[in-house]
Amino acid sequence: MAPTVLHLGWGFPPKITGGLDTAIAELFEVFEDRDTVDMQIALPAEFDPGDRENVHGIETGSGDLITRVNQMEAEFVRLAGDADIVHTNDWFGYRPGASAQQTHDIPWVTTFHSLSVERNLDPPPQELAAEQRIVDEADHLLTVSNVTRERIAEHHGGDAHVIHNGFPSVTPTGRDVKAELGIDGEMLFFVGRHTHQKGLSYLLAAVERLSREDVTLVVGGTGHLTDQLKRFADALDIADQVQFVGYVPEEELADYYASADLFVSPSLAEPFGITVVEALSVDTRVVTTDCGAAEILPDDVLVQVTPDSRAVASGIQRGLAMDGPIEYETRTWGDVADDHEAFYLDILEEA
Repeated sequence: MAPTVLHLGWGFPPKITGGLDTAIAELFEVFEDRDTVDMQIALPAEFDPGDRENVHGIETGSGDLITRVNQMEAEFVRLAGDADIVHTNDWFGYRPGASAQQTHDIPWVTTFHSLSVERNLDPPPQELAAEQRIVDEADHLLTVSNVTRERIAEHHGGDAHVIHNGFPSVTPTGRDVKAELGIDGEMLFFVGRHTHQKGLSYLLAAVERLSREDVTLVVGGTGHLTDQLKRFADALDIADQVQFVGYVPEEELADYYASADLFVSPSLAEPFGITVVEALSVDTRVVTTDCGAAEILPDDVLVQVTPDSRAVASGIQRGLAMDGPIEYETRTWGDVADDHEAFYLDILEEA
């Protein structure tokens, strides 16, 4: 009989909130077609697609993130009564995971898709504390890259096993976003949350350093820094070379990637880089700072830079000058599922 693994997630297609949601959903889809692992997902009811038998929506009420996560605890513990393993993700899984582990005496696995120190200049104390408790109390730790594994050891004294994410692909419709936006020259594209982690101020400063009027930066996504970034573009006198297009629906992302001459990811910390491999999947070259995806790609696929405006500007110049096919071996979500399946079976044998 296949072991049952209960995951605690947050979003699920088509209601995606970030790379964590994408990774869990892709893993779920693979295991749905296998009889080796019965994967169940518990998540907030508002993100429940409503038509998947093994996805369980839990009412979380209102309030901040911590309040809403805590509202899922009791139902997650109840669902865990039928599980062989509970698998939470990131810091928000602490209370549900710890309670399920203690109540049912079953292995508790946590995957760190990113750490608070990677997402924030000034990490919230409650996130740091939850991460430390997970490292101290969870039975097994996973992470999506060696770079984050090293940070777990540095900041929390934990030892994690690495299972890299798969490479999601996107399919363009043929829509010419560059023409729609009235861009005659080269189009640079960024998409992601507008937070300090993403390094957007370095990207804007890099555009100013380029001193090229034939380059337009298209910035997708939103966040608490959006207005500040727009003011920064004005101060740099490059507002006419930057288009903030706001939230880009998932079904439109492929056409943005494909229309761009270069995708730029200037993150201060990028544990894996889902957007990096999505851009590659439509043959758009990528300039990026250090990321987990780089660990499993050939050295010549990505233009790698450090997170500062001079390096990013130089990387953009190099990327725009490059030509020819981008060749690499895709890591499938089937490969990711294989690694998880082997990991689950190993820890059940140990238990």
